[in-house]
Amino acid sequence: MKELHIQVIGRVQGVGFRQFTASRARRLGLLGWVRNCSDGSVECRVQGSPSELQRFLKEVSKGPALARVDRLDQREVPPQSYSGFDITY
Repeated sequence: MKELHIQVIGRVQGVGFRQFTASRARRLGLLGWVRNCSDGSVECRVQGSPSELQRFLKEVSKGPALARVDRLDQREVPPQSYSGFDITY
């Protein structure tokens, strides 16, 4: 298992980005969470196999139809324990 911390910068709030992210993560069997940040970005922690994480990153880098992803910053972090993939506030 590998875990990533991802910061998504662009027009990613108010466009269904968290729901999109959670839907893709759950479909791929990934664990973690996603939330809006006060600076207008969206951050998430996502855990899974390297191949599924690559698929997830590819989809999140595009986002939903109304979003515009300018930059996706990611770094590997120590794995935590999750029971699913949640939208947090």
